[in-house]
Amino acid sequence: MQGKVREVLRAIEDNLLGEAMTSVHALVSREFFDELIAHPKTEEAYKFYPATGAQPLREDVRRNFPFGGILFEEYSGNVTLSTKATERLVPANEGIAFPLGTMDTFTTYGGPANLLETANTIGLPLYARQHLDEKGRWIDVMTEASILPVNKRPRLAVRIHSSN
Repeated sequence: MQGKVREVLRAIEDNLLGEAMTSVHALVSREFFDELIAHPKTEEAYKFYPATGAQPLREDVRRNFPFGGILFEEYSGNVTLSTKATERLVPANEGIAFPLGTMDTFTTYGGPANLLETANTIGLPLYARQHLDEKGRWIDVMTEASILPVNKRPRLAVRIHSSN
C-alpha cells in the first residue's frame, strides 16, 4: 500500500522538473476512499496514531485523511450533460493526485461576460451590475462568471485507482 503511494509521489516529483511543491492532494471516489480506510495496512498504520491526530476507525475523516504523504479527500462531484444524464467527475474506484504549492501548474482564466460592452475584451473573474427598478422600488443585482481553470502541466496530475 505505501509502496503504491510512494510511486504516485515519485511520479509527481519526477515531473516537477525542478519546481517545488508543498504537498500532494488526492481527490478520490467514494469507493476508493472506503477501500483505503478499510485496508488492513491502513488500519494497522493508524492503530497507534496519537489521540490528537486523525482517528479513521472512530471519526469521519472523508475531508482530510493523510496517508503515506498524500492527503486523501473523498470527492463525489458530478455534472449534468446536455443529454440530461449525469456523469461523475471521479469515476468509481479511481482518483486524481496532484501537487499543491507549485508556482506554475494551475491557473484560472476569466472570460468576458455575456454583455455587448464586454465583447472582444479581456475577461474578468467576476462581473456584477445593478439595475434600478424604473419606479425606484428595488434593485436587481446581476452577477456572472465565466471561469476556466487550467492545468498547464498535465503530467503532474496522476490518475490513481484501486486494484479491487
